[in-house]
Amino acid sequence: MTPTSEQPGPATNRPPPRGAGRRPRRRQQHRGLTWLRWLSPLVLVVIWQVAAATGVLPERTLPAPQLIAESAVELLASGEIVDALAVSGLRVLQGFSLGAVAGLVLGVLVGTSRYADAVLDPPLQMLRALPHLGLIPLFILWFGIGEAPKVLLIALGVAFPIYLNTASGLRQVDPKLLDMATVFGLSHRQRLTEVILPSIAPQVLVGVRQSLAIAWLTLIVAEQLNATTGLGYLIMNARDFFRIDVIIVGLVVYALLGITTDALVRAAEARALRHYR
Repeated sequence: MTPTSEQPGPATNRPPPRGAGRRPRRRQQHRGLTWLRWLSPLVLVVIWQVAAATGVLPERTLPAPQLIAESAVELLASGEIVDALAVSGLRVLQGFSLGAVAGLVLGVLVGTSRYADAVLDPPLQMLRALPHLGLIPLFILWFGIGEAPKVLLIALGVAFPIYLNTASGLRQVDPKLLDMATVFGLSHRQRLTEVILPSIAPQVLVGVRQSLAIAWLTLIVAEQLNATTGLGYLIMNARDFFRIDVIIVGLVVYALLGITTDALVRAAEARALRHYR
């Protein structure tokens, strides 16, 4: 008898490559989760509407979604919500710009200089430990009841997340990148703008997202103190007339603004950092 050797089976009998079939399953799972994300809020709204229509939820406690939607349409038609939104948006824009510039400059100084870290970081950490909304009485005494205290409160809340993320990112820059910049003879400004800042961009954008959330939160509180315009004034005026539906409309607008600005930053982050992925 001559020894026989096993012949490999046909290619069609070979086991499928590792990981085959996982992508379709993941896509199906992702689609299912997307439907759940949309379905769960709709179910809550339907339950809310049914509870209000049957009297389980009194209108004085929480109006039905239908009544809130009708109030939103009235405010849009009268132009009140648009005017208030323009004023509030301008306040956030001014406060965020001021706080972002201050936080970025301080973060760069502290993150690149040990002397600046030793001198600036301790008082900044002490100031950060204070609840900035608790400074409202002082800000009113210092700056009056006009626009200045509202904008400065927003700027104060915005500055610290950007400062912390910028300084932390600069301390974690890969030393090899700095060595490469030295080998190529880049100046200090070129190292900062072409090597360091691009490498810390992910952390800075995280700080921007955190700061935007704090900006809208600060605005809600600041606009309810001696304000004559803006979303906060609209809410306080509705409170005096027991218009819970208008109050909820204002709060929903605040929430939508926060979600929209966060989504814009996430889109900018994905576009700016696509070459890292």
